[in-house]
Amino acid sequence: MFIRSSNVGYPRIGEKREWKKTLESFWNGQITKEQCTKMMEAIRLDSIRKQMEKGIDLIPIGDFSLYDHVLDTAFMFGYIPEQFQQIDDTLEQYFAMARGTNGQHALEMTKWFNTNYHYIVPEIGQTKPRLVENRLLKEYNLVKETFDLETKPVLLGPITFLLLSKQYDRHEWRKHLARLVPVYVELFKQLSEAGVSFVQIDEPILVQDIDDDIVDAFRDVYEVFHRGVPNINLILQTYFDSVSHYREIVALPVAGIGLDFVHDNGENMKNINTYGFPKDKILVAGIVDGRNVWKSSLAQKATLLHHLANVAEQLIIQPSCSLLHVPVTTKHEHSLPPELAGALSFADEKLDEIRMLTEYMKGNTTIDKLIQYDEQTNSNLAKFRKQQEQINEITAVPVSRTPYSKRRKIQQSHLQLPLLPTTTIGSFPQTSDVRRARMKWKKGEWNDHQYKSFIKKEIAKWIDIQEQLQLDVLVHGEFERTDMVEFFGEKLQGMACTTNGWVQSYGSRCVRPPIIFSHVSYQQPMTVEETVYAQSLTHKPVKGMLTGPVTMLNWSFVRDDIPRKHVLTQLALAIREEVLRLEAKGIRIIQVDEPALREGLPLKKEKHASYWEDAVMAFRLATSSVKEETQIHTHMCYSQFEQMMHVIDKLDADVISIESSRSHGELIAAFETYEYKKEIGLGVYDIHSPRIPTKKEISEQIERALRVLRPEQFWVNPDCGLKTRKEKEAIAALKAMVEAAHEYRERLLAYGGMKSWK
Repeated sequence: MFIRSSNVGYPRIGEKREWKKTLESFWNGQITKEQCTKMMEAIRLDSIRKQMEKGIDLIPIGDFSLYDHVLDTAFMFGYIPEQFQQIDDTLEQYFAMARGTNGQHALEMTKWFNTNYHYIVPEIGQTKPRLVENRLLKEYNLVKETFDLETKPVLLGPITFLLLSKQYDRHEWRKHLARLVPVYVELFKQLSEAGVSFVQIDEPILVQDIDDDIVDAFRDVYEVFHRGVPNINLILQTYFDSVSHYREIVALPVAGIGLDFVHDNGENMKNINTYGFPKDKILVAGIVDGRNVWKSSLAQKATLLHHLANVAEQLIIQPSCSLLHVPVTTKHEHSLPPELAGALSFADEKLDEIRMLTEYMKGNTTIDKLIQYDEQTNSNLAKFRKQQEQINEITAVPVSRTPYSKRRKIQQSHLQLPLLPTTTIGSFPQTSDVRRARMKWKKGEWNDHQYKSFIKKEIAKWIDIQEQLQLDVLVHGEFERTDMVEFFGEKLQGMACTTNGWVQSYGSRCVRPPIIFSHVSYQQPMTVEETVYAQSLTHKPVKGMLTGPVTMLNWSFVRDDIPRKHVLTQLALAIREEVLRLEAKGIRIIQVDEPALREGLPLKKEKHASYWEDAVMAFRLATSSVKEETQIHTHMCYSQFEQMMHVIDKLDADVISIESSRSHGELIAAFETYEYKKEIGLGVYDIHSPRIPTKKEISEQIERALRVLRPEQFWVNPDCGLKTRKEKEAIAALKAMVEAAHEYRERLLAYGGMKSWK
């Protein structure tokens, strides 16, 4: 029987974020383009070397990227919007599309399916695609020359690529597809001529609810591929859920079908049991969880593989998806409890599991070795993982507040905010001084008093800056926080934070998701000291800043032995306790951020209602116990808001701020069809780009928003927190924002009030 091991994709960032440091050094002008290219090549080859050492048979190339693989696909096929075409240097042009320039906005960025990875949204327009450069061929030849190794090129499939793109008439998507398919064939032919045997085509759109037109397109496109490049073994790869239209998809003329047997809720196996699997195809089985960090139960996986081997004559064993979504290796995790560390499996360890399972299925090792591995894992887990405790008295916790119309008047009376109030989302720049101080404290070079004194100086400095800028609602700046989830993960019982467990979120931005390993519970105040200190420095309201329970769940690696809903409830109760502590100390505005509200949404529509019900209940559980005069804010990031306005309304937050500057038009359109009555701030400039917005640009954003929103409900704020920006960038942008808001406020008042404005 044909049995091979494979990998879907490997983390780009390097063991110690060498990739991030290289990128940012290049952007800051500290290294040249040539140096950047050479350093990136070394990181790329090191990842290949590691996978070779792990014994993986089919090692992917093309999964590495300088920013984002979707942007890579657009760039490779010439989808370069007109505003960037005047840039001659290709690398500069590439990063301009991703990050923007002083003269041009970056392309929109949004979540990659239901993950915390963000991709750059391609703009199709009237572009006639062409093969600008076959980067897969270039990488294939580099690896072959370096290691004498045959690899598996990986690229995003044409149908998923187009359906994730924008700036074209969706009714004409098949016309654009017809233009693109021959370019893919050209690419495949070049790979075939170079001796490539296997190519992985990622089409994750297949796990969503697709219509018959899309299924027909798959038949047409993959028939063209089959006729055009019959000598290449095309693997049609899916992940994150079960395949829709299973019978039609497995009948496509490809060499192999990649299925996720971890996050499919058993549906892929159910379809195989019901309809079988084609004898002439390779079953590419995603067996090891590519999205979570717990060690696999290898004996259970072996049982599953035996079943698959009975229905398929050719079997490839691999992770459920790209390992982009997990950290690189556990070998640098020395601060975790040994029992917890011993239960974890990051990218490198998952490849070890793939090798062990492959060797077992080939008959080169016994089941006893797998059982021994499992017993050690279970022994570790048993030492720290509690069984789910009964959550008592949930029914006694309020999940609703006084009607909004009533509490709004009370809040207006207490807060006395002007028309079009200005604020920021929460964080201010984490300078090298801030990071250095935190490092000294963590290393024990500074004591608690020294560190807290430093943090207070930063808070005082930025309270003063905000007052000089004439912002209306202030924040303390979050200088004590490394990350909006990790910070709370360090302080809540039942959560642990890694030393080097970094994963890519967007661009060079990496995060360390906490690990939820046991019952989550509140221990002591987490944010009260800094917030109360900031409030003592000003008469203006200072917002308390918390991360919401849904985001805490979706941005953590979650225990897999109890339902996620139970963990969500534990998180909500813990955040609720902190909300009440802030309120008790006189904080009048409390922001509970939910940037990842939509992120955990199942990819199948039939499961949406249950997810939204749990998410809304958790947010309200965390926020509904406050007094009428306490104003609850929330903030959300790229989340296709036009599809979830009813959910946002049900959260019952007094004020919501939404990241919207890169897709302002689509969001404005949502308010044309949905009457939202509460207060809202649509981000008026993009904080993910280093460019400074002009006052005119911000005024235009305000004007567009006020076409569909009433002035008395509109707040003026940036898209997101300013943590990643430089101080000069943050201050200059906020200055333009406040000036634009003040000008607009005066115009509104000159109209004699809001009624005459409307």
